[in-house]
Amino acid sequence: MKLPNLITDPNTLAGLSHDEAEWAPAGTPFAAFRPQSTEDVQRAVKVCAENNVPIVPRGAGTGLSGGANAVDGCLVLDLSRMNRIIEIDEENLLAVVQPGVVNDDLKKAVAALGLWYPPDPASSPWSTIGGNVSTNAGGLCCLKYGVTRDYVLGLEVVMGGPVEYGTAVRLGRRTTKGVAGYDLTSLLVGSEGTLGVVTEITLRLRPAPRPSTTVVGAFSSLVAAGQAVALSTSRGLQPAALELIDRACLQAVEDWKHLGIEPDTEAMLLARAETSEDADGLAAAFTDAGAAWTERSTDSTEAEALFAARRLTYPALERLGPLLTEDVCVPRSAVPAMLARIEETGARHGVQIATIAHAGDGNLHPLLITPPGDDNARIAAQAAFDDIIDQALELGGTVTGEHGVGLLKQDGMIRELGPDAHAVQQSIKHTLDPLNLFNPGKA
Repeated sequence: MKLPNLITDPNTLAGLSHDEAEWAPAGTPFAAFRPQSTEDVQRAVKVCAENNVPIVPRGAGTGLSGGANAVDGCLVLDLSRMNRIIEIDEENLLAVVQPGVVNDDLKKAVAALGLWYPPDPASSPWSTIGGNVSTNAGGLCCLKYGVTRDYVLGLEVVMGGPVEYGTAVRLGRRTTKGVAGYDLTSLLVGSEGTLGVVTEITLRLRPAPRPSTTVVGAFSSLVAAGQAVALSTSRGLQPAALELIDRACLQAVEDWKHLGIEPDTEAMLLARAETSEDADGLAAAFTDAGAAWTERSTDSTEAEALFAARRLTYPALERLGPLLTEDVCVPRSAVPAMLARIEETGARHGVQIATIAHAGDGNLHPLLITPPGDDNARIAAQAAFDDIIDQALELGGTVTGEHGVGLLKQDGMIRELGPDAHAVQQSIKHTLDPLNLFNPGKA
């Protein structure tokens, strides 16, 4: 291929060939390329189109569904070096960034100007804005402030199909409102790199967040914690975050990082409230749902330690053995029922399941843990994984709230969409990428 500085070292390619989804298969790429500009990406896409070489875009590799996994003979486009914050427009509350900008780096840059970029996946210290756009990432604050799609005003995307492969197409706008044409920006957000390569992102910002109170509730069971979530919702409370962490997750983090958090109950709810009314209401809801104890704190250090435990859950559990990570989302009123079904599924299949959740919006992350090298345990975990998907669909939910479909959720996605909607989805892919060049084999 006529591209400079192609990476062909087998060890380097191995590290660039997969994300954090341990159970998702990965192929062997032909090479990798680290563009530093839109022009570099355009050149790569043109050459790949001429040679019929698939393209797999990649950010920081923090995905949990196999969405950035290589296919045999592909070119991995590692976008991590396209990491410039191009513009921060304080007057119009927007920022323009390249896809390799790390989420927390953007937050720090805009916070210095009294502004805020709310989407905050647990991987925010490492994940990139491009990757967040690819999966429409959510996070802890999305309960009140929305997910990535709610903050993407415009995109620059290198595409093909209706235009020549390698054409940089600008979508969206810089204005607060705008309905000129189909909303192609929203279509690209969450498309997991299957419709083109995002090279620039225009993002909506907000003023700095209000000071918050942390409300913590400890419960004797997962279901009781779920009932507290449903009660908070039915009472119209609006916390900025409402997270669930079970005992296994807290113990794994404490054993690893020694944060001084003693898990003495089966589940903990962790909330951020921006008004005294919401703080009072959450404490009352937790108590009324049977909390063993409830506490409120405005101590930012104490609060940050608790939320740090939430963010560290996945890597802490990963140390215990291979993880199969779920990402189902159900109506908030169905959270208690879904938590009960997760427990029952784990017991029925003999699989250890640790659960964390963006409980306030019904997005649950059961983490299925298997002993290293135990093939029977992997088979049981896969069966439990599939059952949890079916249980979520029965309750009116979805197979993925924020991690994306990637490779792990394709069968579940087809069951959720049904044949007609799936056919429409396929027709969009075929129209915008007739060569099936962009991230083939993914949802």
